[in-house]
Amino acid sequence: METMSLTRPGLAELVTGVRELTGRSATPRTTAFAVADLLRARLPSPAILTGEERLGDPAHYVGHTLHTEAAFSILAVVWRPGQETVIHDHIAWCAFGVLQGVEYETLYRLDGDHLTEIGRTAGQVGEVSGFAPPGDIHRVRNIGDGTAISLHIYGADLGAAPSSVRRVYDLPVR
Repeated sequence: METMSLTRPGLAELVTGVRELTGRSATPRTTAFAVADLLRARLPSPAILTGEERLGDPAHYVGHTLHTEAAFSILAVVWRPGQETVIHDHIAWCAFGVLQGVEYETLYRLDGDHLTEIGRTAGQVGEVSGFAPPGDIHRVRNIGDGTAISLHIYGADLGAAPSSVRRVYDLPVR
């Protein structure tokens, strides 16, 4: 087990709760929703990051790994205005919550040789969601005027895996 800094405000309690939930025998989808419920109840403030970490990077969004262990990882992502991911899916379940700003997400369905947009959300501060593959194709972006910060809990050891992304989709959207 790797512990980053469990002295960050709210992180130790979150790690303990997620560890308990991931120790149960449940489907990935059930685990994602249970972790989302826990995160909703224990969503930390942006102060879980240092002032410098909260600034982000003008070149691209930044992920700060806060905790990793075999069953899960916790990352905080800082999105400056205009920053976005590519369209992608994931290697494991995920629960995420918005700590600051607004996180915009577009959901897609793979339809053979193209993607079809199936939904859009604008996650406000305090909103939490969870998902599990398959059916987790999305793009996340900050189209707002201020910096957004979100906390992501993945059902994978991202200290051992290079990324939470499984596939990138470079297909037309119809």
